[in-house]
Amino acid sequence: MVDCPICSKQVKETNINPHIDSGCESFVDEQKAAESPQNGTTQVASFFRAPSSKKPTLAAPTTKLLKQEPSSNPNGTSSNGTKPSVPAPTSNKRPAPSPSLDFEDDSRPSQTSISHSDQPPSKRSKPSALQRAAPLAERMRPRSLDDVYGQELVGPTGVLRGLIESDRVPSMILWGSAGTGKTTIARVIANMVGSRFVEINSTSSGVTECKKFFADAKGELGLTGRKTIIFCDEIHRFSKSQQDVFLGPVEAGTVTLIGATTENPSFKVQNALLSRCRTFTLSKLAEGDVVAILKRALGVEGPNYEPSEVVDEELIRYLASFADGDARTALNLLELAMDLSQRADATKESIKASLTKTLVYDRAGDQHYDTISAFHKSVRGSDPHAALYYLARMIQSGEDALYIARRMVVIASEDIGLADNSMLTLATSAYMAAEKIGMPEARINLAHCAVALALSPKSTRAYRGLGNAMASLQEPGVGGLPIPIHLRNAPTRLMKEMGYGAEYKYNPRFVDGKVKQEYFPQELRESVFLEDRDLGTEIDQDILDGGYIYAQ
Repeated sequence: MVDCPICSKQVKETNINPHIDSGCESFVDEQKAAESPQNGTTQVASFFRAPSSKKPTLAAPTTKLLKQEPSSNPNGTSSNGTKPSVPAPTSNKRPAPSPSLDFEDDSRPSQTSISHSDQPPSKRSKPSALQRAAPLAERMRPRSLDDVYGQELVGPTGVLRGLIESDRVPSMILWGSAGTGKTTIARVIANMVGSRFVEINSTSSGVTECKKFFADAKGELGLTGRKTIIFCDEIHRFSKSQQDVFLGPVEAGTVTLIGATTENPSFKVQNALLSRCRTFTLSKLAEGDVVAILKRALGVEGPNYEPSEVVDEELIRYLASFADGDARTALNLLELAMDLSQRADATKESIKASLTKTLVYDRAGDQHYDTISAFHKSVRGSDPHAALYYLARMIQSGEDALYIARRMVVIASEDIGLADNSMLTLATSAYMAAEKIGMPEARINLAHCAVALALSPKSTRAYRGLGNAMASLQEPGVGGLPIPIHLRNAPTRLMKEMGYGAEYKYNPRFVDGKVKQEYFPQELRESVFLEDRDLGTEIDQDILDGGYIYAQ
């Protein structure tokens, strides 16, 4: 018989792994457990001890390490409800740690912790002090999926929730904007499935540290059968070569990787790693979800503050709207509002004035491309109001004025084209104005051009015609057809003798420049690339149904 290293219950040595897999519930020898003396020591299975030819004599330990599950009680009690005592040290000399107990990295307190029953009072209060120092967003982090708002993936019928509850958690990439619950979901997953949880951040961890975690995970899996979840926050900050380190362990199942990113994984995560993981997209929180989160936080933290009429339903909804779908920002704003409300002269207007709005815009990320795309499509759709809105968002967020002007030069030919040839000149002039004047005055030139482009008639004849010609080159042999000999250049005497340029009819010599002459290669003589119509022929069903359409 041996003692389980997790719960200290008596188990046959051959059943230790099945016992651990059952959550320390099965394969327990109750009779042996009742007969064993409760002397405060923990017997450890022989396969945790260093090999020795002589059985050592057990002495009263000075420090006792307790291996706990991540979901163990914070008061130091073990899973069977008992709280082992820790004898006081008998000497001033710190004893060397026992190799039979140090089978995990002691730097991870969630896996190996020290009992605090005989620690000095100052040390016992340290965790609670750290908890009080944490911001409200951290203190209110959900501990179960039922407390996660606004994400259908982990809702009652969510796909991800079903995988978690059936203990079939795959390696995954959680993609969503800030404050949508990526870290929270990863931690809840680790608690629900009972796996070891290792949290790293790509800004502070390197390949060497990751390899160490992989080795620990492999040893843990072989020793106890317990899997390891590695949560990598901001995984997109790892370079493509650094992401290679995850390929082997993830494919072999040694670890379950949960990567969190605010960037599009298609561009920021290596394809080989992406193919080994499932990508789950977390939606931006609706204002109602943020309101529910703030009300929950107010109910928990409110008693710690003096009652104030300033923080009411109206202010809660204002903060939720102000946070723009970011739960972390909303909770931090609520904490600020509750602190300010304790002042005697605090008013709702003064609290609102103290909030600083930061536009969510990344000049190198999805917001950059999404906003310019929305601007372009608003101009194409002849909606100057929407065009000005997206133009203002880009200007307010510090977008490069020349980048906006270059896009408008493209719009002038792509979407307006032959319908109003002067728009290309206007767009080019707007670019030159932005280049010579600079911001903030150049915003007026950009607005002038954007509105003119939106109100102009549209024609894509030239743009579509080029597309038709480019498509013809995809046909076998079309791209290499010989140029008609009468159209060829003849700069030398030899070329003239070979007939290059012969029989060419110089159009300006003829009335109205009209001649009968073939310009296509013989195989393409019947081709037509430039269509007669300016726009398409499809009819939007929403217009027929009386739906919305912008009218100039």
